[in-house]
Amino acid sequence: MTGIGKVAVMYGGRSAEREISLKSGAMVHAALKRKGVDAHAFDPRDRGLDQLIAQGFERAFIVLHGRAGEDGSMQGALEHLGIPYTGSGVMASALAMDKWRTKLLWLATGIPTPRYEMLTDVSRAAEVVKRLGLPLMVKPAREGSSIGISKVTSIEKFETAYAAAKQHDDLVIAEQFIAGRELTVAILDGEALPLIRIEAPQGDYNYHNKYFGEETRYHCPSGLSAELEAAIQKLALEAFRIVGCTGWGRLDVMLDADNRPWFLEVNTVPGMTDHSLVPMAAKARGIAFDDLVLRILEGAHVG
Repeated sequence: MTGIGKVAVMYGGRSAEREISLKSGAMVHAALKRKGVDAHAFDPRDRGLDQLIAQGFERAFIVLHGRAGEDGSMQGALEHLGIPYTGSGVMASALAMDKWRTKLLWLATGIPTPRYEMLTDVSRAAEVVKRLGLPLMVKPAREGSSIGISKVTSIEKFETAYAAAKQHDDLVIAEQFIAGRELTVAILDGEALPLIRIEAPQGDYNYHNKYFGEETRYHCPSGLSAELEAAIQKLALEAFRIVGCTGWGRLDVMLDADNRPWFLEVNTVPGMTDHSLVPMAAKARGIAFDDLVLRILEGAHVG
């Protein structure tokens, strides 16, 4: 394909999400090749970024999940090198990777998000539970793919959950649990795609159930009324914009018993595996996987 140039599919990396990034990158690479793009797999764990210039790469498709890929650091490096890249810019990527700072922005601008507390080694379980209730969620502030997340159903489980999250990040957040339906909203070029309602085994959409299990059920159409779905899509676009995100991404939402949406986080480099949600939503919108990948690439930018 002319006009695109030589493309580095940035995948793998060093984060805790490396395994999923390798799967996503392989699928993106294959799709671009099928579209006639001069695409090459590039794992920054094994190759210096100077090779992007030395080997004449003209664009980068970022499929690095987690730290050092999704958190603004790779975006900043590519800005410095002058190589257009996919997805959100430096600031938005850094903010979106940090659930705490995302919440600060959303709370300041009226986007509904569950109540929370930042935890430290001296946090008292009884006091946190008194303020947030049970069950509650404990999670690393700067990890994805449900890594290090625990649902705390009793005070006795609080310390174990904190220790599990602390293994992955010094910033640990306790979050009010929202009972209800789990939704995700994919964003592509300023449009909110059809909502997906997720039914995971025992309501636990964990790492295994996200990427490897076959028991999770995905509903698209979501089963919500057209009016409610449109309202959630509109709010999702605003939540995405407030963080500064551009291009493509995905927001995770809980819908409570009163049909009120609660925004949990925004993902600026969502999964692109055979279990992933953005391709699923795009398909419902009539966009085939290969076309989706090409559209994302065509939005590559610097600045």
